[in-house]
Amino acid sequence: MDLNLNGLNVLITGGTKGIGRHTAEIFAAEGANVAICARESSGVTKTIEVLKSYGGIAIGRGFDVANKHALQSWVRDSASALGGVDIVVANVSALAVSDDEADWEFGFNVDLMHSVRLVNAALPFLEKSKAAAITMISSVSGREIDFTGPAYGAFKAALVHYAQSQAVKLAPKGIRANTVSPGNTYFEGGIWESIEQNNSQMFTEALSLIPMGRMARPEEIA
Repeated sequence: MDLNLNGLNVLITGGTKGIGRHTAEIFAAEGANVAICARESSGVTKTIEVLKSYGGIAIGRGFDVANKHALQSWVRDSASALGGVDIVVANVSALAVSDDEADWEFGFNVDLMHSVRLVNAALPFLEKSKAAAITMISSVSGREIDFTGPAYGAFKAALVHYAQSQAVKLAPKGIRANTVSPGNTYFEGGIWESIEQNNSQMFTEALSLIPMGRMARPEEIA
């Protein structure tokens, strides 16, 4: 399938694992140039080598997306290296599921503010694009009450509202903004693998609530 992505420049946060990694590979396979970031530099380096095998430009950097200045610098440097920005995907989550002030602050800075800062930093470049698009990874937890804590759900809901407001605001400039709200997604090194290994009761209960009898795979969401 040709998704008309050939030659476009894409920025993806959290691009070394799970949904972010598979999203990056799909873009690369479709001929897009991809810039990724993640907390661990070693994972970024390994992922870049895979993305380069598709033939396009692939670059990345290891840093904490909660660091405003580091995130802004990555966006600017990536735009310079790629020759612009057409698409941004805000994928990183703190997975803050406890109901204490530390997790509220953690989720605010990572899930919500990293997305806001990514959009703000990329906007001058998106405004010059003829195929500008913003995608934020939210969650079903943003619209239903589940096992996660209130902080996680609240910020995922906030992302939906923020993306919708940006869609309305930026539509006259030809910039689209959307969210994707996955359900439970299982992958190696992910939260559900950890829960399966360390809290089998919760894993079994979560699985029993899914009519298909299995969790989503990251490539399906990507």
